[in-house]
Amino acid sequence: MSSLPKVDLSFLDLVDRCDNVHLRRDNAGLYDAAYNSERLVPLYLSESPASPVIGLLKPAIVDQLKAENERSKQIGVQELWALNLDASEPSRASFRAYLDTPSKRTAAMKELCERWRDTGLFPDVCGPKKWRAEMYPVYADPLGVHDHPLLAGYEDGLNYAFEMERSACALFGVVTYGVHMSIYEEIVEDGRTSLRIWVPTRALTKPTFPGLLDNTVAGGIPSGMSVFECLVKECMEEASIEADVVTKHSRAVSSISYFYRTSKGWLQPEVEHVYDIAIPSGVDHAPFTPRPLDGEVESFEFVSHERLLEQLRSGLFKPNCALVIIDLLIRLGYITPDSEPNYTKIINRLHGSFDYDKW
Repeated sequence: MSSLPKVDLSFLDLVDRCDNVHLRRDNAGLYDAAYNSERLVPLYLSESPASPVIGLLKPAIVDQLKAENERSKQIGVQELWALNLDASEPSRASFRAYLDTPSKRTAAMKELCERWRDTGLFPDVCGPKKWRAEMYPVYADPLGVHDHPLLAGYEDGLNYAFEMERSACALFGVVTYGVHMSIYEEIVEDGRTSLRIWVPTRALTKPTFPGLLDNTVAGGIPSGMSVFECLVKECMEEASIEADVVTKHSRAVSSISYFYRTSKGWLQPEVEHVYDIAIPSGVDHAPFTPRPLDGEVESFEFVSHERLLEQLRSGLFKPNCALVIIDLLIRLGYITPDSEPNYTKIINRLHGSFDYDKW
C-alpha cells in the first residue's frame, strides 16, 4: 500500500475546497468576498427587467463581450450583448432582445465558443485541449425542471433556455449538472459494521483533475438526457456496469450543490444528483465490480473505510467527489452530530443555493 501525503484535512476543510465562492452585494456591486473582492456582473437571459439571471461574469469576460459587440459593428452584424455597466446603476449583461428563442441563443453561443476555441482566446478553459464537444443545458431557473425541446417536442415556454459547449460554461458562470454514484458494501460481523467502497483513479489523460480519486461512477449530464439515462450511460462507459444492474439496484438518494471557483479563477456553480448501489449480502460480486472501459479511469480499488478516510484527509479526491463521499458517510451514519463538531455547517454547505438571491 503506497504512503499518502502528510495532510490532515477536516471534513469542513474538504467542503471549503469545493464550495469556495462567497458572494456579497453592496451599493457598489456584486463581489466574491473570498477572491480579492472581484466585481462580478450578472448575466440575464434577456433585456427585459423581468428576465431571470442565469450566470455570473468575471471582468475578463465582460471586457470580451464589449469587444464582441465592437467586432459585430465592424463586420455589419447585430450585436449579441446588451451591456449596462454604468456605475450609477446595477451592472448587468444579457442577450439582445432579438435572441428570443432557445435555438437562436444556442446558435449564437455555438459560433462564439467555437471562434474563441479556434483563436485561442481562453485556452485554459475552452481551448482545443480542453474542448469537450459536448453540449450542456442552461435553464431560466437553474434549480427548476430539467426539460428540453427534444423531450417536450417544442421549445416555447420551457425552463430550458439554450445549450452551450461544456468546457465554456465556467466562462459564463452558469450552473451545470452531473450525476455521481457510489457502489459500496457494508458487512456486519461480531456486532461491528465495516464499509468498503469502489474508488476509481482518474486517467492521467483527463483534461481536468488527472490522477485524482473519483466516485465509483460520475459524469456531467448532457443536454437532452435525463439524469437516470446519463447514469446508465456512464456506468457502462466508465465502469462496465450493465444497465440491468443499475436499473435494479441503484437508488436516487441525494443531491449536493456548491459554488466552485476553479484554480484559474473561473466560476462553476454545480448540482450533482447522487445515487447509491449497496451490494446485497450473499450475492456474486462480479456484476457490481467496476472495470475500466473508455479510458477515463486508470483503475478501481475496493477501499476500506479506514483507507477512504486517509485518502479524503490527504486531499486525494477530486474536490466535488470528496463532497459526495462525505454525503454518503453522513447518510450511512459514519459522520454524526456527536462525532463531527462541524456537522450542521457541513450539512448546510452540501446543499447550498450559490447565494443565488444575490445574483
